[in-house]
Amino acid sequence: MKVIAAAFVKAQKEFAPALKTATNPHFRSKYVSLDGCIEAVIDALNNNGIALIQQTHDCESGIRIETILLHESGEQLSGGILHVPAPKQDPQGYGSALTYARRYSLMATCGIAPEDDDGNLATERSGSVAKKPQTNALSFFIPGKDAISCPDILTWEQNFDAMSEQLVNSSLPTEDKVAKLKALVEVNLPTLDRLPVDKKVLYIGRQATRINRTKG
Repeated sequence: MKVIAAAFVKAQKEFAPALKTATNPHFRSKYVSLDGCIEAVIDALNNNGIALIQQTHDCESGIRIETILLHESGEQLSGGILHVPAPKQDPQGYGSALTYARRYSLMATCGIAPEDDDGNLATERSGSVAKKPQTNALSFFIPGKDAISCPDILTWEQNFDAMSEQLVNSSLPTEDKVAKLKALVEVNLPTLDRLPVDKKVLYIGRQATRINRTKG
């Protein structure tokens, strides 16, 4: 591992900033796309004899991705396997999960972060983001019923978890429980899409855990 370790250290010194060039239409904010992450590291890696490989692994609930750095000497480094649940069990859902998984796996493996994350975090802590009127309100949807307006993410999470656990502990047949748990995610996708990616993945993953627990 000495050869690839030395080469990776040299490559990392040459990494470019991961620029926020893509736009989130819900928050009108910029974020780093998968293309931006790859562009930030690929030249530096290749110039130091390292190829970038992202390998998928079998997974029924979403995507499992492993970022591998392969040196021309034959040595390799793995960033480990990252699991991202699919928001929907269809091509679009799996495509979205694959993009998220590849981006976050690459960033974690190469040790890169979006440009000016610290600056954005400071802005949020100063309260400038929180002062935007009404943009923090989130709707909690229940299949067949009117939506509930939640003033913040914590209230939405409490409603989502409470309803989910109520379904898990109900006397309904297992198949009905699973169907309703999946439906709860589907009807709340408009709200989930407004959240930061890590939050969205967290809640979908939490629901996938409940579904697996219900199936036994």
